[in-house]
Amino acid sequence: DEEAYKYLHQIRAKVDAIMVGCETVRTDNPSLTVRYAQGKNPIRIIPCGSGNIPLNANIFSKDAETWILTTKKINPEVKKAIEEKGHKVFIFEGDKLDFVKIWKWLRKEKGIKSILVEGGAFVNWQLIKNKLVDEIRLIHIPVIVGGSDIPTLVGGEGFKELTKVVHLRLRAHFTRGRQLITEWEILKS
Repeated sequence: DEEAYKYLHQIRAKVDAIMVGCETVRTDNPSLTVRYAQGKNPIRIIPCGSGNIPLNANIFSKDAETWILTTKKINPEVKKAIEEKGHKVFIFEGDKLDFVKIWKWLRKEKGIKSILVEGGAFVNWQLIKNKLVDEIRLIHIPVIVGGSDIPTLVGGEGFKELTKVVHLRLRAHFTRGRQLITEWEILKS
């Protein structure tokens, strides 16, 4: 509801960048802009090794700058079309994106100090397994969807040993509208 959107958009207005994976772009078609609060739009960062992103996606609006992080797999025509829309495409070495290298590059080369990651499961897994997360904020929506093919918070192969799991400490919990919001700190091991 609107109160939860205000909370989310207040966070968006405070960060340098916002990130989702290309599957989230294809499935949800988010705008990733600030609309329910005052503040600037963050840079939209989309890691997508294949570069397979619909050119009519909302992330290509003129409302904010969009950076596509990809590999040499991207179709040169798609790259050209994205750049013609006024957005940037950065090609990284290798066949797969290395999130540790991306994180360092964003901080050192691009001056990005704060990133709000809104999903999807693949991106969340890459960040969690590589210990690139400082905190987790969850908006619990009061519905049950069910189903084995429903999106999950964190995908990937998961941790195979309990000694490698990520431990959290509850920092805060409160409601906004009908939603419960929990804020967690990552405990450093």
